[in-house]
Amino acid sequence: MSEKTGLQVSFVTITEDHLGQRIDNFLITHLKGVPKSAIYKILRKGEVRVNKKRIKPVYKLQLDDIIRIPPIKVAEREEFVPSKLDKVTRLEDDILFEDKYLIVINKPSGMAVHGGSGLSYGLIEALRVLRPEERNLELVHRLDRDTSGCLLISKRRSVLTSLHEQLREKTMEKNYWALVDGQWDGKTKNVTEGLRKNTLKSGERVVRVDNVEGKPSHTRFKVLERFNECSLVQASPVTGRTHQIRVHTQCKGHPIACDDKYGDQAFDAGMRKVGLNRLFLHAHDLSFYHPKNETTMRVEAPLDKALSNCLLKLRAAKES
Repeated sequence: MSEKTGLQVSFVTITEDHLGQRIDNFLITHLKGVPKSAIYKILRKGEVRVNKKRIKPVYKLQLDDIIRIPPIKVAEREEFVPSKLDKVTRLEDDILFEDKYLIVINKPSGMAVHGGSGLSYGLIEALRVLRPEERNLELVHRLDRDTSGCLLISKRRSVLTSLHEQLREKTMEKNYWALVDGQWDGKTKNVTEGLRKNTLKSGERVVRVDNVEGKPSHTRFKVLERFNECSLVQASPVTGRTHQIRVHTQCKGHPIACDDKYGDQAFDAGMRKVGLNRLFLHAHDLSFYHPKNETTMRVEAPLDKALSNCLLKLRAAKES
């Protein structure tokens, strides 16, 4: 995509990276910081032109289209994500792999993947500050706020489309490590309970097992290590439902350590005594087909100190 910017108007020439994308979605991404209402207003008034013609918001971009974008104020990203914030700059050290097409980052526990719900910013907004030259950074998938580990971010729309197709076709492999209460039954290799989202009277959103109205869900499990009171398991989600691993472990009587939504208070109290202060759920490794390099990639995210120290203490207790 080439771009010429004047004092009044900017012109963008469409490359194959944005071929087939709707003009409204293109502008929402291209004009980060501009309210959607303002984008639809300039479209409605005909101030955005494609090849000198007025277009509707549903128009799909073609190769070599020239888009005229009127002068419009773009909010400075730094206003809502301070670029000097330690948490933001530390993300640079969490990048596991990066090329000109995508990033794999080891998301820290406690950081949301994006802003919203009272949060001014999340990981994707922070990355846009660290990589201001990348106009098309987008999340390929999500992780819960308290979950750490491998998170995939695309830099090109064509790459995002290809990776989303891999998610739909279930050819992308994601393996999580979870510390669960009790001794996981090694014979329980597949959990397929249906899951349904519920909103409590308090407004809190929770997921419940519901094999009638719930969405079909499937997680594969295998035991990695056993301790006195708990088990380290690998969970591999085949489907990608909200809180899927957390609810699938809970419904088998083995909730994840320090899960404030689905956990067991007595188990969590014992885990805190060995220094665990966060949800023990970590996206340990990710395998996918790189759409540009045409190779299968496997990226592994190391455990943070909270998780690795917890395992060391559990091993020591087992041997004593």
